[in-house]
Amino acid sequence: MTIKLHCFGESGHSYKAALALELSGLDWEPVKVDFFGGQGRSPEFRNDLNIMGEAPVMIDGDVRLTQSGVIQDYISEKTGKFGGRDAAERREILRWVLWDNHKLSSQAGMTRFLMNFLPEDKRPADVIGFMLGRLKAAYAVLDAHLAGRDWIVGDGVTNADLTCCGYLYYPEPFGFDRSAWPNIDAWLTRLSEQPGWKAPYDLMPGSPADRA
Repeated sequence: MTIKLHCFGESGHSYKAALALELSGLDWEPVKVDFFGGQGRSPEFRNDLNIMGEAPVMIDGDVRLTQSGVIQDYISEKTGKFGGRDAAERREILRWVLWDNHKLSSQAGMTRFLMNFLPEDKRPADVIGFMLGRLKAAYAVLDAHLAGRDWIVGDGVTNADLTCCGYLYYPEPFGFDRSAWPNIDAWLTRLSEQPGWKAPYDLMPGSPADRA
């Protein structure tokens, strides 16, 4: 049975789940969520897919899951990939998943939205400046951790990598310059060289160009 991932191209959290599915080799297909058209706020979406009104939502037969980290964990259970080799690695992966969601992706997602998807006259400069500072601190943590390492945890791709990269491949400006963070840059290059890797707008339907 084909796994369905309700997602949209602009969503970094959707990308985390989509990339895990693609690299895992599972049979899956994306189902576009019209986020910018308000689909996530509709009663149908909240009642039938996710009461939180968010993407991604993964459906695998009778299993319906939300939140990218949970979906990634399910993929690991189903395939044996990306979840770590032992309990210590699994805990370390979880540590980075939680860090990413709190310190990196939440900041990057909001900053990218404010800088690119709001009308220019409604972009709050003070808030954006504050968020850029928070992001710089997060990039510094990740870059320092990757010094001398190929991957965030262990000796291969794990959910730690697949969560922390979620927003870092997007082309829109949000305070991330790969050239300023050489260890992150090299890590993103290694990850993009993995068989099956695709950029966000190539992996999922929906992009800013569709609304231009």
